[in-house]
Formats: sequence, C-alpha cells, structure tokens
Amino acid sequence: MHSKDRHRQLLEVVDLKKYFYIKKGFRKQEILKAVDGIHFRLDQQEAMGIVGESGCGKTTLGKTILRLYQPTSGDIFFNGINLCKLSDEEMRRIRGQMQLIFQDPFSSLNPRMKVGKMLDQILHSHGFTDPVKRKMRSHEIMEKVGLTPADLKKFPHEFSGGQRQRIAIARALILNPKFIVADEPSSSLDMSIQAQILNLMKSLQEEFDISYLFITHNLSAARFICNRIAVMYLGKIVELANCTTLLKNPGHPYTIALLALCPTPDPDRRIEKVPLTGDVPSPVHLPTGCRFHPRCLYTENLCKKEEPSLVETEPGHFIACHFHRAS
Repeated sequence: MHSKDRHRQLLEVVDLKKYFYIKKGFRKQEILKAVDGIHFRLDQQEAMGIVGESGCGKTTLGKTILRLYQPTSGDIFFNGINLCKLSDEEMRRIRGQMQLIFQDPFSSLNPRMKVGKMLDQILHSHGFTDPVKRKMRSHEIMEKVGLTPADLKKFPHEFSGGQRQRIAIARALILNPKFIVADEPSSSLDMSIQAQILNLMKSLQEEFDISYLFITHNLSAARFICNRIAVMYLGKIVELANCTTLLKNPGHPYTIALLALCPTPDPDRRIEKVPLTGDVPSPVHLPTGCRFHPRCLYTENLCKKEEPSLVETEPGHFIACHFHRAS
C-alpha cells in the first residue's frame, strides 16, 4: 500500500499554496495563508488522513486539490495530469474521477429535489444519455450504500442524518471515481452511526478501488480507515507517517498533544500528557519561526527564529521539528 512506484501513484501534491487576500481599509490588504507549501503523494487504493484542529487548513486543502478553489501556486498531479494547467472545460471532463463528500449532508443536498432526480442529473451532465441505464445505475448505487431504490422517490428531509450521509456517499460514488475527498464525513453523526458510515466507506473502498483523502479532527476515525496520517497545523504538514508509526512513536509535540486528547480503551496504556494551551494563532498574523512554538512546551530560541523543514527521520516518517522526539 505504501509503495512509491510511479505506476501506482494516483495523486501528487507539490508545494501547494492557497492564499486568500483580505481587504483592510481602502488600500491595505492582508494575506491569509490557509495552505502554505503542502507536498505529499497518494497511491491507488490508499487512504490518507489529514488531521488537525479547526482552522488549520484541512478543508481548504481538500477543496484546492479538487480545484474548487484555484491554487495560488504549486502543482497537483492526478494520474500524471497537472490539474493546475487545465482549463475549466478540461477540468469538468476529469471531474467525474474526483469527488467530494461534504461534512454536513443536509446542507449539501438540494431540499427541493428528490434523491433520484439528483443522481439522474449528475449522470446526465457527465454524458449518460440513456435514461434506462441512468435509472439502473441509480438503483445499483443506492443498494451499495445500504438504501433501497424506493428511497429515490424521497426528499432529503425524509431521511435520518445517517441515511442522508449515505445519500451523500452515493452521490460521490455514482460516477465510479478513483479519488474521493471525505471532509469530516461522520462528525455530525452520533457515535453508533459514525461507526456504520466508517465501515461503509471502508468496504466501498475495497470494492470500488477508491483512494481517500480523509479530513478529520478525530484521530481514532483516521486510525480506522487510513493507511497514513498527515498532521496539519496552520497551513503546513508537521508530521506524516503510516498509522502504526504515528500513533506509537509520534515525534512532533503537536501530534503528541493531539494523541493525549484521544480516549483509549486500554487502562494500562500510559500516554504522555503534553499541554496544548491557547488557541491556534491567526493564519493572517503567523508566528515567526516554527508556527507551533507559542503553544509548545519545548520551545527553544531556535524555534522562534527559524522555521523547521519537513524531513524524513526514518523511512516514511516525516517530521517538521528542530527537536523532534521520535526515536
């Protein structure tokens, strides 16, 4: 799963940046650096988690990769094609291979349109001209997500939260994509329904050969569904490793602090408590040096002056910290 062979690589993000320009007064403007130099690769049939607190840029990263936001700079290679070089029309043709599952299924579904009409419109807009085949495909995908063809005749408000998320997954799968950005797909659901949705996503990944970029603040959910996890803070990846390595041997103080906040079912396991004080600084007024240093217990003078690079400390384990603690 973690091979870097070029023929298996589905997605490569190279020095991706997304800045928002905020007007302040008549002439002055400020720059919000939501995504600031992200680089990673994603293989076919791999699931990679992007975790971090609210405001770290996770959702902006996902939407920029899908070109829902125009990148400020950088490159996004999908199946060897640089998405940043495509026109809107060229991007529309490739859009069916890349889909998004939104965090809130109710607000992302048209409340005045029946489910069947939604799915039919998607198929029709991507070249499925035969209405019989569109209907058959809609029936098939509804059954795949645990619903029935009869549900196609209902409006979104007639479903529970978990059922609406299943519809959102069906909408993402209807075109048989190879890559899905899942933006907190279970965070608005109660725990039992969350488990059902995560199990569904995992089974569908195996059946449809899908690669996921799984955006979440929940490390437990990421551990269940992902092969690798990238920890993001203020627009940058501060640690990246496979799940086992990241959870058992975290090296960045921010990752250690996040793990300490996760409940564990093992009463004998002792997790190092690292204080995570204060709020995430403004991405408009970034701290000098390491962006985490105002909240870090182990800050040295070097941290305040020089920003650390993301370096490979062992095969497949990358950390951006001057004094990383991984063994």
